[in-house]
Amino acid sequence: MVNLVAGRVFRKVFLPAPIAAAYTVWRSIAFVWKGVRCLLHRKLEVEVLDALSITASLLRGDYSTAGSVMFLLTVGSLLEEWTRKKSLDDLARSMALNVDKVWVRTPQGEVLVPLTRVHAGDEVVVRSGNMIPLDGTVLEGEAMVNQAALTGEAMPVRKAEGSTLYAGTVVEEGECVFIAKAEGGSNRYDKIVAMIEESEKLKSSTENRALALADRLVPWCLGATVVTYALTRNATRAISCLMVDFSCALKLSMPLAVLSAMRECGNYHITVKGGKYLEALSKVDTIVFDKTGTLTHASPKVVKVVPFSGCDEEEVLKLAACLEEHFPHSMANAVVRAAKERGITHEEMHTEVEYIVAHGIASRVRGERVVIGSHHFVFEDEKCVIPAAEQQKFDDLEPEYSHLYLAACGQLVGVICIADPLRPEARHVLRQLRAIGVTNTVMMTGDSDRTAAAIARQVGIDQYFSEVLPEDKAEYVQKAKAEGHTVVMIGDGINDSPALSAADVGIAINSGAAIAREIADITIKADSLEELVQLKSIANAMQRRVASNYRFVLSFNSALIILGALGILQPATSAMLHNLSTIGISLKSMTNLLPEKTQSQLQQENTKA
Repeated sequence: MVNLVAGRVFRKVFLPAPIAAAYTVWRSIAFVWKGVRCLLHRKLEVEVLDALSITASLLRGDYSTAGSVMFLLTVGSLLEEWTRKKSLDDLARSMALNVDKVWVRTPQGEVLVPLTRVHAGDEVVVRSGNMIPLDGTVLEGEAMVNQAALTGEAMPVRKAEGSTLYAGTVVEEGECVFIAKAEGGSNRYDKIVAMIEESEKLKSSTENRALALADRLVPWCLGATVVTYALTRNATRAISCLMVDFSCALKLSMPLAVLSAMRECGNYHITVKGGKYLEALSKVDTIVFDKTGTLTHASPKVVKVVPFSGCDEEEVLKLAACLEEHFPHSMANAVVRAAKERGITHEEMHTEVEYIVAHGIASRVRGERVVIGSHHFVFEDEKCVIPAAEQQKFDDLEPEYSHLYLAACGQLVGVICIADPLRPEARHVLRQLRAIGVTNTVMMTGDSDRTAAAIARQVGIDQYFSEVLPEDKAEYVQKAKAEGHTVVMIGDGINDSPALSAADVGIAINSGAAIAREIADITIKADSLEELVQLKSIANAMQRRVASNYRFVLSFNSALIILGALGILQPATSAMLHNLSTIGISLKSMTNLLPEKTQSQLQQENTKA
């Protein structure tokens, strides 16, 4: 851009008129050829209009106007290229790997090591819900892998011995051991960029409509020129109409408005994977929340361990932590953290672990079947029983806590009471969301009806559903969409993934499971749910700006055409005003969408942090 502007200034100030004119004619060849090529392909697009306006100016000897038109067209092309590259770079970086440690199999057993210490040839273990950190080949085991981030495939792909795994894909079911091919997820960034360049699915319909409208208006601009000349027989008036087109402003301002919105989201720790999701978010009327880690804090805490069947607290927590440590969920993390805080070591005592999504975990310890999970899973699916002499102890468990039930050999051996405190801003955030367009708020959780009802009352949720399975969440989202609602799903766990994928917009909590982040369209850091309000506000403001841009471009350029046809504006003036308006609306489209007060508050928060 600097070189372009400097060159323009140098030619205007220092080049003699004959040399400047010759340079302008030489520069015009490329633009005229683009227009001719469109006509040869029987297309009437913006390039034809550009070529005609430049040619008409040259034939009239108006080299200054021709040079100005070409200069501004080049500026527009440069801004479009910058916009595209910036979008690709931001999006690719937002999807880059966020894996710090991996399980590596050694002769001494599985060891958790930093990703930076993994080398080609090492045997890496990945389980359900884990992101694959490196390219590699499956050595043993079998897994269903979600490769949508790289290939766009909607369904997970089966990977068995000898299959190739790609860094950044996610294990949906099963587990496997693979041999790492390279270090650090090599070429992951390049793969993402290539995937994005080959796919148009992330481009918003707003941008597509702007591009289509720009081309559809070309015949009308050309028609206005012909009609003006036919009625007035005045070439100057006709060229004044020809100097104005709608394409520059439409093709620049719409993508820039979307890019600006995505960049502003980044300022609030929000990653948006495409403009189409912000556009959908502006129309959202229904938001579905997961409870744990979303409406409540992402790091619940074990407050009490209640042993049964003659076990002690340490034994219960040790066994629970041993089972839970392989699965990235906030409840599982709480159990592992509690064991660590109490100095309890939990070496691998179990055989293969089976993870039943939204229910719990099953394994075998010393030949005995051990399960841990929800009330429904342990007592209804697994048919475990409470020791008769301890029924009263079970009935006295505090209802305000969430409970994890641990059973062995079909009998309850312990209950882990977990406090999952509500986010203090949750109720206020829901009120704010209603004020900016959300008419229905829903909470769906696998927790008990008692706990779900208490949370729903505290937050002010319109509807809640308890003890639901992943397919239940996805089914509700699909039903709401079929009824004509635009639906957002917000979650953080593996069990939220089907609903995140089914929703018009899926929003994942950054601290949640890797598969949820990979499937989701938007990721929020969620130090505070206020980010949801900021996200929705940005989406709404983006749509208002887009509508305003449409009105301005169409009305201002139509006025220029009319004034040119009436002879009020000369061709040079018409071109200048048209190009200045294009630059002005483009610069306006790149400004922040939220009020300055909100921006300053953000800066203060970042300074404090």
